[in-house]
Amino acid sequence: MLKCKSILIGVSGGIAAYKVCEVISSLFQEGAKVRVILTETAQSFITPLTVATLSRHQAYTDQDFWQATHSRPLHIALGEEADLLLIAPLTANMLAKLTYGLADNLLTNTVLASRCPILLAPAMNTEMWEQPVIQRNWQQLKLDSRYHTIGPGSGLLACDRLGAGRMAEPKEIIAEIQSLAYTKGQQDFQGKRILISGGGTREYLDPVRFLGNPSTGKMGLALAQAASDRGAVVTLIHGAIAPELLPKSPNYNLISMVTAEEMETAMISHLEESEIVIMSAAVADVKPANYTNYKLPKKELSLNLKLEPVVDILAKLGTLKKDHQTLIGFAAQTGDIVKPALDKLKRKNLDIIVANPIDTPEAGFGTNTNQAIFIDNKGEQKNIDSCSKLELAHRLLDFVKIRALNKV
Repeated sequence: MLKCKSILIGVSGGIAAYKVCEVISSLFQEGAKVRVILTETAQSFITPLTVATLSRHQAYTDQDFWQATHSRPLHIALGEEADLLLIAPLTANMLAKLTYGLADNLLTNTVLASRCPILLAPAMNTEMWEQPVIQRNWQQLKLDSRYHTIGPGSGLLACDRLGAGRMAEPKEIIAEIQSLAYTKGQQDFQGKRILISGGGTREYLDPVRFLGNPSTGKMGLALAQAASDRGAVVTLIHGAIAPELLPKSPNYNLISMVTAEEMETAMISHLEESEIVIMSAAVADVKPANYTNYKLPKKELSLNLKLEPVVDILAKLGTLKKDHQTLIGFAAQTGDIVKPALDKLKRKNLDIIVANPIDTPEAGFGTNTNQAIFIDNKGEQKNIDSCSKLELAHRLLDFVKIRALNKV
């Protein structure tokens, strides 16, 4: 998603600047053209040499700005070249300058000389972050459509305080950059309410054993991020997802559950308010007929493992959806993926189905990439070659947009 994209990173003076080094390195490895501006105070935390080594290009500082050594003014050249500008960490001082349009260094001049989307990743002490003047500046800046935000999260800060103000983690920032690079900052789902399910359900036999599947929830998380990045009001109802995969400061509503019955209840309770429903969760098909509240001895397992079907959540949603709602399902298949997906599309009254091959390398459960065939109820199909799950999520939203937004 970032190959050949020109990403400009502005680093201001805060201890969280060390995290930006991982962002710079990762962006370069993904094929992006990375340029970095260090403010004077940022150089107290990371050096131009470090940045130049990671980005494979010189770091720009105010010393470069004030010297007439360029064929064109440096801030103009950097601003025009950038596809996206990240400012991390965003300090209280930099926030104030951006809010009031001040331009007293290379970074602030470049902001005013550019037109690309700007991603802000604030970081500061909790007491600073919670000051009314900071919150006023923050809310004022967010009114400008150029600015997109991530974080801050909560956690242990450099001042040993536990609270809000922690800069978003590098992986979260990179994923946000990928989304902005794809959408160019457009909010084409602004205000649309999207309900998403993700992850796998678990059906317990006893306190330590359950029937489940290998789903990690990565596809559901990618869908939630893509939709929220495009302006949607998102609710993600998810099964078991490893804590390290969950975003620290999501800009959407997260609801955790365990069993298929719990997921059914949650999905139905949020159905009426939703315009688009995407059922990407890997829901169990069967469950133990009986639950034992103590650990069964191994020798008794074969005697107690009697199964019964669980509710078909997607089919139930298909009977409840209204004409203005769009219902999308997923079909994880081996072998021929189209025929069973078409059957599922019609049988469950879906508008769109995503057919996934799970017997193909780097597709399906647990991977960072995926591939699919999108099929709608009019018979149109679109093949999606292997790509990141976030890109596949955006491409599904592109496919949904024409069909769904024409219904509401």
